[in-house]
Amino acid sequence: MKSSAPVLSRHLNHLDHPTCIAIGVTLLMASLAQAQTPPEAPEPEGGALAPVVITGSGSADQRWRGSATVDVVDGSELRSGQLQINLSEGLARVPGLVIRNRENYAQDLQVSIRGFGARSTFGVRGVRLFVDGIPASAPDGSGQAANFPLGSADRIEVVRGPFAALYGASSGGAILAYTQDGTRPGELRVGAALGANGLWRLSTQATGQTGTAEAPGWSYTLDVGKFATDGARPQSAADRTSANVKLSRAHNGGRTVILFNQQRGFALDPLGLERKDFEISDQKTADAAIDFNTRKSVSQSQLGLAWDQALGGGHKIELMGYGGTRQVVQYQAIPAGAQIPVTSSGGVIDLDRHYWGWNARWRWMGEAAGGRLSVSAGLAGDRQTDLRRGYENFVGTPPNRTLGVQGALRRDETNRASTLDPYLQTEWSSERLTLSAGVRRVNADYTSSDRYVNGLNGDDSGEKSFGATLPVVGLRWQLSPGLQAFANVGKGLEIPTLNEVAYQLGASGFNTALNASRNTSAEAGLRGRNGSGLWNATLFDIRTQDEIVTLTNSGGRSTFQNAGRTLRQGLELSAEYGLDQVTLSTAYTYLKANYRDGFTTCTASPCASPNVPIPAGNQMPGLPRHQLFAQIAWAPNLSGGWAAGSVFTLEARHTGRVFVNDLNSDAAAGHTLFSIGARFEQTTGAWTWREFVRIDNLTDKKHAGSVIVNDGNSRFFEPGLGRSLSAGIELTRRF
Repeated sequence: MKSSAPVLSRHLNHLDHPTCIAIGVTLLMASLAQAQTPPEAPEPEGGALAPVVITGSGSADQRWRGSATVDVVDGSELRSGQLQINLSEGLARVPGLVIRNRENYAQDLQVSIRGFGARSTFGVRGVRLFVDGIPASAPDGSGQAANFPLGSADRIEVVRGPFAALYGASSGGAILAYTQDGTRPGELRVGAALGANGLWRLSTQATGQTGTAEAPGWSYTLDVGKFATDGARPQSAADRTSANVKLSRAHNGGRTVILFNQQRGFALDPLGLERKDFEISDQKTADAAIDFNTRKSVSQSQLGLAWDQALGGGHKIELMGYGGTRQVVQYQAIPAGAQIPVTSSGGVIDLDRHYWGWNARWRWMGEAAGGRLSVSAGLAGDRQTDLRRGYENFVGTPPNRTLGVQGALRRDETNRASTLDPYLQTEWSSERLTLSAGVRRVNADYTSSDRYVNGLNGDDSGEKSFGATLPVVGLRWQLSPGLQAFANVGKGLEIPTLNEVAYQLGASGFNTALNASRNTSAEAGLRGRNGSGLWNATLFDIRTQDEIVTLTNSGGRSTFQNAGRTLRQGLELSAEYGLDQVTLSTAYTYLKANYRDGFTTCTASPCASPNVPIPAGNQMPGLPRHQLFAQIAWAPNLSGGWAAGSVFTLEARHTGRVFVNDLNSDAAAGHTLFSIGARFEQTTGAWTWREFVRIDNLTDKKHAGSVIVNDGNSRFFEPGLGRSLSAGIELTRRF
């Protein structure tokens, strides 16, 4: 630790008092965890449906094996004492990850990793999502976290730092979900949960294996569920139904996996609130949401197939393919008057998407230079085709105008995005040293065919290509049995989405002037562990050129521009420690994210050219400088009755101030929320009962759960829930 202490000390000199408290708590837990020799880590898994980079072995030991920064959250931990509806419930313990519930199921979660993805006003951008190796992100980098099957998740891995770039373009980080494999004996789980504001969830999971123990057949996992809520505010009710099926079968030297997923959802959209309305009441809904009956419906179906086969001599081949459809209809609150100009796209989005992709990879593992060497190379391709139409969200003229219904056609085009990326990765490891390197060549092509050409609304057809070679290198050095150092550096590329290149200011056609942002990312840190706990401390530095930012929002059309250079620097700390009946967990993130170059933007409409200066040094919006999670879990030795297998938890989550726009003209105040929970487990023969009760926001703190970055109507604030009670029960039977 001596070699890194001066660097860490210099960084700490710039931190404030809350930061130092968080660091002190983490380092105290780290010193406790340093007392014993760690057990040996298991071998990492590969196999069918694994993404390009195999980072996890199914346990937190993977954080110890490689140089990449990976946190693994076990599936049982995601579900235990939780509603099992949102990915944000179980991932607060991951440092560097901001995942906030908008309490608006029409817009999905707000997700960013080390600052990447923060500009997204809906869905997920800049962070790659995978479920069992199948992308939940489209080739243009946009994605949805709503289809993560929490009820049957085996684990979720969160990849941060330079090695995330090996997942392709727009991989400022990656979130990888893996579902359970069916085993013998089989298991049936039936669960129900209730929460505030009329929320309820029903779900069933069944896992098992056909054949016999001596001659096993297909392993199967079935997960079906439904949830609904009245919403915390008027115009925020939602419901969602999902089904996931996984079939897998081992054969001589390999494995075959089949996946099917279907999701249908409907959600009303309460929109964000202006500052004055947010101050009046966090139960308020924007009048425009009621007037236009803002809402969104989604239907998605997907099929995946993977196969791998060992070839002998350490060689292996892996093949994966997938395809699906996604339909979205969304009614927005764009005033009728703003849709009068012929260049408007209307206030109703009608999207019909078809997508498919594949990944072919060769692997080899063997001995070289006194160590273990692994090499993999492959080619991945993905394609999306979007039939996108826009309609007016009204019919008739005043005083007989009806709002919130589909009107005249205002947009009709087909957009396509495709990628074809070759990649190579290698790792050499000895008892004390691991050297890792990889490279991915990113190739992304966009085309748009516009069929709605009408007078001043010119032809918006066009095409745009992006490309870059993304190398990454890293090392891990075992300083002692319980302590290691690591360092990684690499290049990354974030491409704009199809929506972001769709229009340009004051002209027709694709925004060919909008470039991908390029970054150089570096990190260094220390890890320690023993049989009772583990800890991690990481410093990171990310320097970006051509950062993508909002230019205008008008009449349903948004335009974007490149803002120059940005700098993200930060510190991540995490620790877990078990002592007798008590387990302590903490995660802290310090992130300083600023624009290094000034630029100009538009804040009013119409705007012929950017006229509002954004000075260098402004903080990037949507990102708290401080974020802290801390949990104490107490598991007393109680026996008999309902208290058997009981665990009691106390949590604290702190989020610092978050600016709402590039101008830094307003911000959501920092806040600290406390939660308490209790869960119980009883087993009788083949039957197991599990119950939980939980109170979130114990002090009923008024706060902004998230912000809508650079909202054109200044409706920046999305209220978080007040004090809320939830409870659930689950019955499990082995067969």
